[in-house]
Order: sequence, then C-alpha cells, then structure tokens
Amino acid sequence: MLYGRSDAERVIRGLLVAGAEGRSGALAVIAGAGEGKSALLAQTAIWVRTGESSSAAPGSESAPVRAARWRVLRVTGVQSGGEIAFSGLRRLLEPVREHISVLPAPQRTALSAALSSDPADPPERFLVGLAVLSLLAEAAGRGPVLCSVDDAQWVDRPSVDALLFAARRLGSDGVVMLFAGRPEFEAPGVPVLTLPPLDADAARALLAARNPDLALEIRERVIAESAGNPLALLELPGMNTESPPVGPMALSERLQSGFGGQIARLPESTRFALVVAAAEHGGDLGVILATLRELGSGAHALAAAEGTGMLAVTARSVRFRHPLIRAAAYRSATAAERVTVHGALAVALAAEPERAVWHRAAAATGPDETVAAALEVTAESARGRTGHGAAATAWERAARLTPDPAQRTRRLVHAVENAADAGQFTRACLLARQARESTRSPAHRARLAGVLAHIEFEHGSPVIAHRLLHAGATEAAAMDPALAAAMLFDAGRMAWFLGDLDAFRDSRTVLAGLAPSPDRDRFLRYYDGILALYGADLAAGIRLIRGNAAAPQDVRHHSPQVRFVLATQTLIVGDLDTTREILADLAEGCRVRGLLGWLALTELWQGTVEFMLGHFREAELLTTEGRRIAQHIGQPVRIVHADSNLALLAAVRGMAVDGPAGAARGAADGGLGVAGNGSGATGSRLGTAGGGLGTASGEFSPFHRAHVDWARALADMGAGHYARALDRMEALGAIPTARHAQWLPVLADRVEAAVRLDQRERAVQPLAELRLWAEALETPWAEALLLRATALLDDDPAAFARALESHTAQCRPFDRARTGLLYGEWLRRERRTTEARAELQDALRTFERLGADPWTTRTRNELRAAGVGTLPAPQPDPTAQLTPQELQVARLAAAGATNREIAALLYVSPKTVGHHLSRSFRKLGVAGRKDLARLELH
Repeated sequence: MLYGRSDAERVIRGLLVAGAEGRSGALAVIAGAGEGKSALLAQTAIWVRTGESSSAAPGSESAPVRAARWRVLRVTGVQSGGEIAFSGLRRLLEPVREHISVLPAPQRTALSAALSSDPADPPERFLVGLAVLSLLAEAAGRGPVLCSVDDAQWVDRPSVDALLFAARRLGSDGVVMLFAGRPEFEAPGVPVLTLPPLDADAARALLAARNPDLALEIRERVIAESAGNPLALLELPGMNTESPPVGPMALSERLQSGFGGQIARLPESTRFALVVAAAEHGGDLGVILATLRELGSGAHALAAAEGTGMLAVTARSVRFRHPLIRAAAYRSATAAERVTVHGALAVALAAEPERAVWHRAAAATGPDETVAAALEVTAESARGRTGHGAAATAWERAARLTPDPAQRTRRLVHAVENAADAGQFTRACLLARQARESTRSPAHRARLAGVLAHIEFEHGSPVIAHRLLHAGATEAAAMDPALAAAMLFDAGRMAWFLGDLDAFRDSRTVLAGLAPSPDRDRFLRYYDGILALYGADLAAGIRLIRGNAAAPQDVRHHSPQVRFVLATQTLIVGDLDTTREILADLAEGCRVRGLLGWLALTELWQGTVEFMLGHFREAELLTTEGRRIAQHIGQPVRIVHADSNLALLAAVRGMAVDGPAGAARGAADGGLGVAGNGSGATGSRLGTAGGGLGTASGEFSPFHRAHVDWARALADMGAGHYARALDRMEALGAIPTARHAQWLPVLADRVEAAVRLDQRERAVQPLAELRLWAEALETPWAEALLLRATALLDDDPAAFARALESHTAQCRPFDRARTGLLYGEWLRRERRTTEARAELQDALRTFERLGADPWTTRTRNELRAAGVGTLPAPQPDPTAQLTPQELQVARLAAAGATNREIAALLYVSPKTVGHHLSRSFRKLGVAGRKDLARLELH
C-alpha cells in the first residue's frame, strides 16, 4: 500500500484501464530521490499482475486491468561514468525481441543495428524510435503491454530518445509507457506528473505501519527531518538520529551519509562486495562474482552483502534497493580501492571490450593513450548505432585521457559534433568552448563553427549562425575547400533569408576565392542568380537560376541541405513543378532513411508550395504532418514555419488568422553565447526588420512575419476590407525578400484592392512590377495574373478572357476562380447576366471545393444579384470531415498500401493506422478499403 499518493495512483490506473481497452498512453513521473516514483512503478506492476488496486479508496471503482493478460517490460537506469549506446533498450526489449523479425525491413535493420554491438550500417536514430513503436505494437497484439522505465535520468540517451519518440506517437495499440525520473530528466511531449512531499498525516500513517514501536519523540523528529520524503521516513529510524546534523544538508546527502555510516560498520569483506556491485553498473551477477574472485573474495561476501538488505541477488543480476545506497557504497571506497576494483572489472569483462574500456578508463590514474584509443573505438561504435550522446561521452573521456594536445583537441571536436547530433546543445557549446581554447588548427575551428552555427540556427539566431559559417569557411578555405564551399552555400541561404544582400555578396566573394570545383561553381551560379534578381535585368537572373536547376536524380548524391537549397532556387522563380519534384524526392529519401529532422522541413516547404498552387487540402496535410514531426523531435523553428502556413490556410477559409505559436525561442541576448571570444568570427552587418513572431531575438521574423502579414492581408481581401489589405500588402512590398515569385499574387491583389478603393494611382507600381516578372518568367500562371490586373485597371473584357485561357494552360484553381469571380462581376455590371452567371457558377464550384468560404459567400451574393433566385446547397465534400492524418491514411490505403506500409511511411504504428482507417470508413460511409478507391480523396 502506498501512502499519500492517491492522486498519482488515480492517473496511472486511468492509463491502465485505457491500455486494457486497447488505447495507449504515456506518463513521466518526476520526483527527487526517495520520493516514491520507483514505488509507484512497482505498484503498477502489481496492479497489472493481479488486476486490482489494493489502495483504491473505499467505494471507488477498482481499475479493471485484468481484462487482458499484460506483458511487462522493465528497465532501470544506473548511474555510471560511461554510457553504452542502446544498452537500456537492449535490456528492456529482451523479452519481445522475437517480434523484430516481422517489422518492416528498414525498421528491422535499424533496430537490429542499434541493438548490435557492431552494426554494419549506422541506423538513423528516429528510425530506431519508429521501430521501437512498431515492436511494442506487435507485442501488444497478444495483450496490453506495460513499458516501465525507472531512474530514466540514468538510462543511456539513445535508448531514452527512442523510447520517448515511441511514447509521443502511441495510438490505439494497448501500450502504456511509464517513465520515472529525477527533476533533471526531461520528457518533451509526454505528460508529466510530479510527486509532492507526503503531508503530515500520510507520513505518520507510513511510520505507524512500518515502525509501530518507534518512540514518539523520535517519530516526530523523523517526520520533521524527512520533509515528507517516503524513503527518509523508512530509513531514518534505523540511522543514528541521536546525533544532530552538522550544517545544512540536502535530504539525499543526509540519507547518503546515513547509508554510508551503516556501510562503514560492516565487515570489510561485505563492504568490499558492496563496492564491487556498485562499480559494475550493469548489475551482472556473473561479472561481479568473477571480479570478487579476481580480488581474492567470493560468493560468500556477496551473500553477506545481500543479508544487509541493501541489495538483492537474482539468478542473473544484482540490484541495490535504492540508488542512494549504491552511491554510498561506491563512495565508501578510497580512491586506491576504486582503481583496484575497476581494474579487476576490466579483466572480468575482457570478452566485452565496449564495457571493459569504461572500467579501464575509471582505473586510469593519469593520461593513457592506450585507453584513450580504445575509447575512440567505442565512440565510433556508438556513433555507428546513432548513439551520438554515448559517442560524445566516449570522445570526451578519451580526450581527458589523451596526452598529446593535438589529439586531445581532435577528440574533443568529435565530442562536440556528436553532442550536437544528439541534441545536447548546451553540452556541445561547453565542449566547443574548451576545444576552441586549446586548438590552433583552422580545420578544427571550422568544424566547430559549423556545429555551433547549426545550434544557433535551430535556436532562432540565424544572424549568429551566418557569422559563424562565414568565419568557419574562411578558416577552412586553404585546407578543406570542399567544406568551405558547403559552409558558404549555407551562409548564403541564411543571408538571403535575412534579406542582407551585403552579407550575401561578402559570402559570394569568399566562395569565388576558393579553388574551382563542380560544387563551388554550381554554388556560385546560385549566388549570381539571386543577385541578378536585384539587378537591372530580372530576366537574366531568372535564366541563371533556371540553368542551375537540376533533376532530382542528378542531385541525390548531395546532402539534404544542398538538395533543399537547390529546390528553393526553383521556388524563387516560380517553377513550382520542379520544386515539387525535388522536394517530393527528398521527402521520400528522408522517409526511407528515417531523417525526420529533414523530413519535417521538407514537408513544410511542400505545404508552402501546395498552398501557392491552390491545393489547400494537400497543403494542410503536409503542414500538419511536418508540424507534428517537428513538435515530436524538438524543432521549434519548424513549428513557426508550420504556423505561418496554417495562417495562410486560415485566411482563405475565413478563419481567424493567428501568428506562429511562439514555439521558436531564441536566446534573449541574441544567441546561446557560443560565438564568443576566440571564435574567429567578426561582427556582422546582418540586420532584421525588428520585432518577431515567436522568437525572443526576432531574427526569424522576416520570413515568418511576412507570411503571417500576407495571411492577414488575404483575409482582409476575402472580407472586403480593401483599405486595410492594401496597406498591409504595400508594407510587404518593402521586405528584403520581395524579389521572389511567390509574391506575384500579392502584386495582383494590390492592383485589385487599389481599383476597388478607386485609388488607381496605387496600382501603378505593383502593375509595373507584375509586368516585369510576367515578361521575364514567361509562364502562363504569371501571365494570367498580369492579364487579370490589367483587365481590372482598364475595364478590358478581352484581358479577362485571355487571363482565363492562361489559367487553363497552367491551372492554379484558386487563382483561376478568383479571376472568374472578377470577370463575372464585371459582366454583371455590364448587364451581360447570362455570361456572368456561367463564370460565377464555375467559380462557385471551385471555391466550395477548396473550402474558400469568404469567396464562396461573395460569389453567391453576385449570383443572386445576377438574378439567380435559388442556389443549390453546396455539395458536401466527404473528405472535409476527415482529419489531415485520416485523409493521408485513407489515400494511401486507397492506393493499395497495407497498414504496415502506411505505418512505416507515416511514422505511426499499424494499429494506429487501423484506428484511423476505421474512423475514416465511418465518416465516409464506406464498408472497407476497396470502397476508398472509388472516392475522390482530394
């Protein structure tokens, strides 16, 4: 029975009830040492074994978890000086490893590699997480699964990342995942339950149950000293409560001191057995016994240690009753004793070099290149399994043991890179500062600059990121021109993103000074094309950019970063077909390889492109999926991009337009402070337009603010608020990145708003700009916008007719319908009602299909004014009631994909796919998958 934890028990019982019914859930229980989180997990295991809750309040409904036979998977983290990648996952999943064989091939390969000690190919870390999700869902096919992770703060980071990824994407699988950790454990995206201290009544009840004969004065002192900590209430009565504490001691320190006193009074052989067990962080019984024999002791000493009640011995493992006891046992040893114990453990683990090397490192009393080199091998092995956090730890420890300064810095640089890849940005920054202070190598400084630039960009500081990339490329230019070129390519993207052409030109100058190579020359053409857009000959810039475009198959050998920038070039000149092709190919590759970070970015830009094409449902689907991935893997900047896409979609649907949700948080001082003294970076002229949408520094504001302002202007246009819309759009014309084909619809809208306000002088400039672009682009869609604007300004029916023909040649349905609406309005005013009705009815059908409610209302009003008395009710779109993910699942199922194949593509479990399909069938009124193929799932 647990005392004072009824609220927490209620939450967990609710998860178990749902799990028994086939619904999944996850929870992170956060509390300090001894505050009852492990007891809660133990109680949960009892509930699923017995199907009852012994602590249910009288009259309350006991959790009916006996509805199915539960399978319990458990792992407990152990504090240690080293980290073996995926060791926690390996222990947790051991009982269900037989299900790995039925996973989709990419997941099967990734998980097998992660759990292997020597993978042939490194798995992508998010693909490992998906494989864990699928494996748990498979295991739940025979009954619900409880996945219990105790002391999660000490489980290796790759395992935690994979488990949290799975926890965030649980669906209708019958899997319950519980994490118990100390306050430093973070579980983003998972509900958190914190445990408060026990109140006085609960504390007295616990003491009365466990120590009924405790003297009253001792009982009250224990209650006061424990501060509501359950472990303290249980352990303090057995310690020396007569001696007053010396100085203010934190409770865990006090308990550890008490345990230490108990350990000090034990026989030497017993104490030494506790030290050996504490030093072997895996709790491997065979290894501990072998080590004791190596040290001249044996099983009798371990048995005596078990007799103290401080640890428990099973057939295969040794486990301390509490981590504080383990820590106290380890600290009871002298430094010389620890060296001896770790040396003996290394000998006992000779057949497992990856585990043995950590004990060799702990036994080292000074720099040791042999051990450092062995740790480097371990780091490479961990990195090969995408255990970047574990690799960073191994590289860092290797650096500390390295006698040669140059080698030490090299290993420290590797530690920085792997920490950043693991998402441990603060740690990467601290290590980078140390590495930067100790190196004179330009190559090392360049690599550090690249890592830190990535961190700054992801945290909302592209100004600092650009500065770091520019400085790093300058450092690398002589020794590694290929690296320098790639860094400058990315630096140019950031400078253009920020609208700083001077910085853009500076980067181009440095790039031109590098040794010629195919990549450098292509990157230079990228620079020259962008700069030409701002020159006197717009058409020349467009030709340069188009000439630099490549088919997807021609750039697959490049990194996702380079492929993405090449795609944005075609977007700039309005070649959305090529943009779609490159992005779709990139997205497919990201899905196959499990590159979720790049997949989120790619899907969000696909969403932007689909919006520009007038494919609003597709834009919503891609944006929603991209946002979901970005949220699950911690990409705040991508969430802001998603919200700006959603703002545009809200505008065309007549919904309230909100700015990004404020998820992207740059540091208040303009960065993380990683570009400080010694970085080699000089000051930057990069500026921002001030203010920001969701970023503390405002540096992400130019792009995202422009899109949200565009959305607000579009909403004003739909509502007929033309004066406000025109003011907003004229402000957009002044943004640094206005030389972009995506803004052509805004130019056309400026002309329309000016005409409706009878302020035609305000239409002159946007019409001239629109004509310049349309003549340079030579594409039907741009010509159609120019003809529409000209027709409005000149009252020219022939221009309207030609505009509609151009729309038909390169259809963008929303633009075409808007032209039809304007033409229909003009025809009605000219009393050509029959022609007006035809155009308006055609436009109405499109607006209704697209869900563009403001324009639908306007078109219906025009039709009534044209004499159409009764308008048919809008034809319901059967897919409108589907959520974006339900629609995505239904489309894939209609195309013939199995649930497993859909799950692999969408990073969910097959059971979740089945759940979405069932709801889709019900909403669409169909019986099964075959019926989906007959529907238009647009």
